[in-house]
Amino acid sequence: MTDTPKRKTALARQMRKAMTSPEWLLWERLKRRLDDGLVFKRQHAFGPYILDFYCFKARLAVEVDGATHGEDAAILKDAQRDAYLRGEGLEVYRLSAAEVYRDVEAVADGIRLLALERATQRK
Repeated sequence: MTDTPKRKTALARQMRKAMTSPEWLLWERLKRRLDDGLVFKRQHAFGPYILDFYCFKARLAVEVDGATHGEDAAILKDAQRDAYLRGEGLEVYRLSAAEVYRDVEAVADGIRLLALERATQRK
């Protein structure tokens, strides 16, 4: 796994205390330990980035995008970030904050299903 500088880990800790509302809503569902064996981390430091959510078993990064992610600069930055993460063997799943607000239960279920499929493929 990529080494993570101590300051990035410290920043991730700070970000856990300042999660956005849609991140918090989703975290309340993803943190539950179910029989599927999946464990999600929030604001997880990975390489030069901090991932909104990460499931190690599935090597799945989940990013909740707010309104600013539709701007040109953010789109380019997200594409570079996604390329780096995919190069490290991660799958990146992006969704909008609006999707979380619309139906957080369905979103969480979909993420768990995707993670379970990936974890099963990795065995």
